[in-house]
Amino acid sequence: MKENRKLLKEILKDIRHDMTDEEVLNLLADSKVSINPAGEKEKYTLGQKAADAIAKFAGSWAFIFAFTGVLVLWMVINTLLAAKAFDPYPFILLNLVLSCVAAIQAPLIMMSQNRQEEKDRRRAENDYKVNLKTEIMIEDLYDKVGVILAKQSALEKKLQSQDENNTSETEKQ
Repeated sequence: MKENRKLLKEILKDIRHDMTDEEVLNLLADSKVSINPAGEKEKYTLGQKAADAIAKFAGSWAFIFAFTGVLVLWMVINTLLAAKAFDPYPFILLNLVLSCVAAIQAPLIMMSQNRQEEKDRRRAENDYKVNLKTEIMIEDLYDKVGVILAKQSALEKKLQSQDENNTSETEKQ
């Protein structure tokens, strides 16, 4: 129990050095360690919300099919227009547009992933605290059951010895 006090201090703010193990365990049992990370309302800026929305759309099948459709349409129109095409065959303008889309999309996706990583880290910390509390409580229950079983065994031995004494006394009479 003593080695777990440092970990418990992370969970419990009210723990004191002069507390007994039983007081610490009661405090731990009464405390609520878990939080619901999904329930936390985070305040994002307009740019962060836009980045999340773009990253969500850019990582979808709808975006892939729509973007492929636009590319094919762009190439077909410019091929059919031939001499009057606004972006003739090597499609230099199309390459420029694709490069710009990639240059803008990559940082937006990275920002969104960083925020998701932060959420995952908080969720993992919460899971760790809940698991630690559970482990400590189970360890304490295991110790208490061990004490109860030891006392039960001692009582059984005492009863057996009393039975043997009573049996031997009745045989002598």
